Amino acid sequence: MFFSTIHSRIRIVIIGCIVLISAVIIRVLYIQLIEYKKLSKLAGDLWNRNLPIEADRGIIYDRNGVVLADNITTTSLIVVPNQIKNKEVVSKALSEILGVSYEEIYRHVSKRVSIERIHPEGRRLDYETANKINSLNFDGVYLLKEAKRNYPYDKYMSHVIGFVGIDNQGLSGLELQYDKYLKGENGAIKYFSDAKGNRLQMTEIYEQPQSGINMMLTIDHKIQTSIERELDNVVSKYMPDNALAIAMNPNTGEILGMSSRPNFSPSNYQKYTVEEINRNLPIWATYEPGSTFKIITLASAIQEGKVDLDKDMFYDSGHVRVENARIRCWKSGGHGSQTFLQVVENSCNPGFVELGQRLGKETLFKYLDDFGFGKKTGIDLNGEGTGIIFKLDRVGPVELATTAFGQGVSVTPIQQITAVSAAINGGYLYQPYIVKRLLEPETNTIVQENDKKMVRQVIDESTSMKVRYALESVVSNGTGRNSYIEGYRVGGKTGTAQKVSGGRYMVGNYIVSFIGFLPADNPEIVVYVAIDYPKGITQYGGTVAAPVAKAIMLDAIDALNIKRREDGSEMRYNWYDKKYYTVPNVIGMNKTDAIKELKRFQIEYSGSGKKVLDQSPQGGTKIYEGEKVRLFLSDQE
Repeated sequence: MFFSTIHSRIRIVIIGCIVLISAVIIRVLYIQLIEYKKLSKLAGDLWNRNLPIEADRGIIYDRNGVVLADNITTTSLIVVPNQIKNKEVVSKALSEILGVSYEEIYRHVSKRVSIERIHPEGRRLDYETANKINSLNFDGVYLLKEAKRNYPYDKYMSHVIGFVGIDNQGLSGLELQYDKYLKGENGAIKYFSDAKGNRLQMTEIYEQPQSGINMMLTIDHKIQTSIERELDNVVSKYMPDNALAIAMNPNTGEILGMSSRPNFSPSNYQKYTVEEINRNLPIWATYEPGSTFKIITLASAIQEGKVDLDKDMFYDSGHVRVENARIRCWKSGGHGSQTFLQVVENSCNPGFVELGQRLGKETLFKYLDDFGFGKKTGIDLNGEGTGIIFKLDRVGPVELATTAFGQGVSVTPIQQITAVSAAINGGYLYQPYIVKRLLEPETNTIVQENDKKMVRQVIDESTSMKVRYALESVVSNGTGRNSYIEGYRVGGKTGTAQKVSGGRYMVGNYIVSFIGFLPADNPEIVVYVAIDYPKGITQYGGTVAAPVAKAIMLDAIDALNIKRREDGSEMRYNWYDKKYYTVPNVIGMNKTDAIKELKRFQIEYSGSGKKVLDQSPQGGTKIYEGEKVRLFLSDQE
């Protein structure tokens, strides 16, 4: 019995030992196979130190390689507290150089951390400040390369490009939308230290930072510069509440230019409100479009065979009654009897009410949906709005009538220009986009390329051709005459929309707009300009917005190399219009005869004599009546 008990105890001890040894073996295997990487990293963290080197963000270019955003190399201050021998001396010296309190710097250098960044006082240091710190040669004080985002044109295109924060992270615009591509990967200087953080005399390891992906936009710098200049002029001249302009290639959806006012300086974004820096008006703002929306009603009516522009007649008495609403034409007393082409030229509201009634609400609102209203276009920018379109079950006779001429509905500028592009390009609705391609920074090879994306065909080519014909006539003979460009075929439509506040239309407060394109028979560019409450001028799209669009289109002619033409609609002048005349060739004439030939122009003389040796501008050039012609005189034959 006694020996039996001993044997039992020995067995228990042996089993216990086996279990214990097995547990140890399992634990060792677990550590070696499962936890090895984690524990190795923790061990490495005790003696391995990384001094971060910030990567350059990708460069942003326009479509022709003009740099719109790049980087400036700066330095930033980092301290390793355990390596600083005399914290008081270091704190005093750094506080004097940085202009920061001694207590603040001492707090940084006394932290129980492996590495401490002096933020924000030690970030993005200028050369002089960095040189002073470097000359001190303090142990544990490091100056490291840091990239600072640089915007060469400052406020230029600020809402579109966006800006970055102190840590080079994208915070708005394309900088935010494409941050994962632009930001790159940081590098480091690696060294080894003992348990107290003292640097060991071993070789450093340099991990090179990887620059971000470069980005090429669809933007044309020349057109964008024109937009920026003209919007600045609008602000200076009319002091509007805000203003915007978009230029697009109607055949692809590429954005050639886009900007708005007010804008901001992305390098000094801290000085602006959240509303000022986040509201990219061309894609965010929603408002009643006014008469530029009539293009959509016109296209829908032509496509459905509801109107013949040249044969169908309409009598405008100055107003039309729909149920209990009296809808007026802008012209007191109306336009009288007119063709529907003249209805378009004159932007006659009662005539468009008639077109809306011929279409009916189901058909008209189907086309509004097909043209993309009431939903996002899908442009590759953040913050796009959707606009507001009546639900069909809430559309009565009055809502149908007002929608037909652009009142009571709410659209975004990007929706408007995209839809009009479809109306004039043969009927194809394209998704707008602003990033053309992404490029690998070292080899410049294409990482990703965007191409035109057709959403749907809305109308056919014959309808689109008639729309272009009508809109060219608006510029030659109608309300868009202030956008007429001699020698080029221009089409367009004006818009004047009364603003709404608290559910009521405001008195004397309008958004005036113009949408124009050229060449009218085969458009290469469409420009949309909207100006909110211009001061000190009669608020009409034709008088305020059309000249702005014309100036942008004139620059686009040069940027896109659009050739001068002699065909197209001749402008029908009113008595108050400035008129173009052809300068006669007077070279070889005597001075007296030349003066008679140039009676419509001012004459300046260069040289002396009675014979015209040369002239500027040359004969055959068309210029405004009253402009100067210089004659170079000589007595030589």
